[in-house]
Amino acid sequence: MSAQARRVARAAKADLAVTTLRADTAGRERDRERTLSWLRGVSGELASATIKRLEETLPWYSEMPPGRRSAVGLVAQAGITSFVSWFEGTASTPWIAAADVFGSAPRELLRSVSLQQTLQLIRVVVEVVEQRASGDDLLQEAILVYSRDIAFAAADVYARAAEARGLWDARLEALVVDSILSGEYDDELPSRIAALGWRGHGEVAVLVGTAPKQLEVDTIRRTARHMDADVLIGVQGSRLVVVIGRATPRDDTPDGEEPTSFMAIAAALESQFGEGHLVLGNEVPGVVDASTSAKAALAGFAVARAWRGAPRPTFADDLLPERAFAGDPLARSALVQRIYIPLKDQSTELLQTLWCYLDTGRSLEATARELFVHPNTVRYRLRRVADIIGWDATNPRDALIVQSALIIGAMSESSNGRRRVQRR
Repeated sequence: MSAQARRVARAAKADLAVTTLRADTAGRERDRERTLSWLRGVSGELASATIKRLEETLPWYSEMPPGRRSAVGLVAQAGITSFVSWFEGTASTPWIAAADVFGSAPRELLRSVSLQQTLQLIRVVVEVVEQRASGDDLLQEAILVYSRDIAFAAADVYARAAEARGLWDARLEALVVDSILSGEYDDELPSRIAALGWRGHGEVAVLVGTAPKQLEVDTIRRTARHMDADVLIGVQGSRLVVVIGRATPRDDTPDGEEPTSFMAIAAALESQFGEGHLVLGNEVPGVVDASTSAKAALAGFAVARAWRGAPRPTFADDLLPERAFAGDPLARSALVQRIYIPLKDQSTELLQTLWCYLDTGRSLEATARELFVHPNTVRYRLRRVADIIGWDATNPRDALIVQSALIIGAMSESSNGRRRVQRR
């Protein structure tokens, strides 16, 4: 065969391929038009069949109030309409836009219908359309692609809602913690705390430390849950504040068992704080009383550097002398009410022995000589003092706390006496 004949043959084959391709394309277009015409005609029927299938197969749909069932039905109908537009090629985007399907539903629907239930809804819609379109390969393939895209669109809707809720919760939590720290809150505080999903139903204590460079909020919450507690977290400048609440009240603890101490919870959370001191406020009955614990923890954190051997974490009450020297009225009152007044009311003899013991440099022999008693008598009286107030004056740190209480108590008595004279 000559070269010219071969060229003519190749041209004929090319023309035949183009003709065949055009015929196939025209055939597919005709099939597409027929399918599209059929879809338009049965879209209402498909919507009705979908609602019926929802009632038969999804128990949660039947249990919904009429208003929410109507909203779910609108989503199902919008999904079928969106599929027809997408199949026709007139949709606003080549993929499924979330607004095309979920835009007709009220915003409250996201709170009452979970992502799992939404995917079940999509599955029912797809199954209904597939059953009616059995035997049409073109439509079956389109349904497969559409169902994938609509699932991604649903996930996007819920992801955006979760992100918005997370930002709102973070702002609300920061507001609640600020209210607790300042002590300026109104009757709406309990409802705000409840909106955050607070699980604490027992006692509360506030933990204050340095904020880390990278705060792992989820790790703090997870650790607290393992300790049967819940937390509210706030960052104020360089300080990290954690409000800790027991999930189980002390009264509900089984007999013979002690609830997890706040110090144990604080020790478990210690690694989530930055370097520096970590101070735990005193235990209070509930979250609405957390301001008292917060003030003690903040005052202790401010002066913790004055105690060279302060453990991490430490109780705010262990820093009562430093807090009192810094002018904290809560610390001054606590020292007087918990040490000076109980000893004075119990026995002036115990109070005198304690004064003498501290003034002589904590020497048993010198105290005994000054009081004209035996050293064993001094030991006995010091044990009585420890039983009454809970601090042991023979311990160097406890001795500082007790001596501070005696000084402040004596000063308060002098000022009270002067005020009484002025009134007279």
